Amino acid sequence: MSVSRLAKNLKGSEIIKIAGEINELKKQGQKIANLTIGDFDSTIFPIPSELKEGIKKAYDEYQTNYPPADGIPALRESVSLFLKNRYSLTIDTKEIQISSGSRPLIYATYLALVDPGDKVIYPAPSWNNNHYCDLTGAEGVAVATTAENNFMPTADDLRPHISDATLLALCSPLNPTGTMFSKNDLEGICDLVLEENKRRGTDQKPLYILYDQIYSMLTFGKHEHYNPVTLRPEIKDYVIYIDGASKCFASTGVRVGWGFGPEKVIDKMRTVIMHMGAWAPKPEQVAMAAFIRDNTAVDNYLSAFKQRIQESLTTLYDSFKQLKAEGFNVDAIEPMGAIYLTVKIDYTGKTTPDGRLLKNSDDINFYLINEAKAAFVPFSAFGTDNSVNWFRASVGGCSLEDIKSMLPRIKEALTKLS
Repeated sequence: MSVSRLAKNLKGSEIIKIAGEINELKKQGQKIANLTIGDFDSTIFPIPSELKEGIKKAYDEYQTNYPPADGIPALRESVSLFLKNRYSLTIDTKEIQISSGSRPLIYATYLALVDPGDKVIYPAPSWNNNHYCDLTGAEGVAVATTAENNFMPTADDLRPHISDATLLALCSPLNPTGTMFSKNDLEGICDLVLEENKRRGTDQKPLYILYDQIYSMLTFGKHEHYNPVTLRPEIKDYVIYIDGASKCFASTGVRVGWGFGPEKVIDKMRTVIMHMGAWAPKPEQVAMAAFIRDNTAVDNYLSAFKQRIQESLTTLYDSFKQLKAEGFNVDAIEPMGAIYLTVKIDYTGKTTPDGRLLKNSDDINFYLINEAKAAFVPFSAFGTDNSVNWFRASVGGCSLEDIKSMLPRIKEALTKLS
């Protein structure tokens, strides 16, 4: 059957391939510590009770017809207030777009700003930007980052690519690393974008920033979330934010996201989302509008939720650091935010007990799935080469007990390699 060039060239999610291996083992009755999916086991991390009751109440009240294309007014008003209280950002309701989670907002940003052949810059590793470039026919430029800077890009990393770019896609805390921008690094990037836009003529598109801060409420210890407009107010006309409730309230299936930015861009994104029909369900919008105005409920939920996420991340981090101290060729970066830990498992060139050579990060990962019953995601799924032996560990789908019981299995599996 003949299909479009777009359909022919699109690639599926690399994480789905790993999920297939895990599912096959589960069919055999094996229990796998699955640290692959950026989601939550809702039996371990349920949504806030106030939000759940609000959703049920909205259904009972028959709030089940089409919502407005930009989101119900009450939710956009609540989001505006939430942004003011939590980030000191003054955002008018006309500058806010509601959608079914954050993915339609990211795609709508690309569609509203990027023409086929336009250059889009993003760090590697990062989540899905290569696929959004494929969907829009953009020229994607993956800028390599380093462990020394927590896999976050700097202005110097981006500068060689900036002169003819249309979009700079950033995320902090970053999926897949769980690391964050420092204040100085983000200020440097903002200054770079401002300088570039001053240089461009009126006949040129400006350079926009897509700033994904969906994990911004999940930060740990001394680490603080920064955003472009708070640091550089004059950049407001060039930043489109991606945000929402999916991660900070463990409500990925509730499907309520919000984006905000320059009204002229948000207006075009609204039209894209309207034609996609990608609005959030109305009962969930009604409930979310009430919930995020309840500061006590929000703070109480976040306090307990963050403590449990941090405990899982810290347990994993400390264990990999202990393995490193014992001479294993592993490492980890301190958890800063989100639900992810960056771990290094550098065993390329080693041989498994049955004589198979581990040639790359994919081989290492599938060895651990089968031998240690532990599943990670190689950074190659996020735009790096598969010779990079760093991995994402997501703790939202595992209990702390599952993580603790997995760690001796990893040690034993690595010990068997020669």
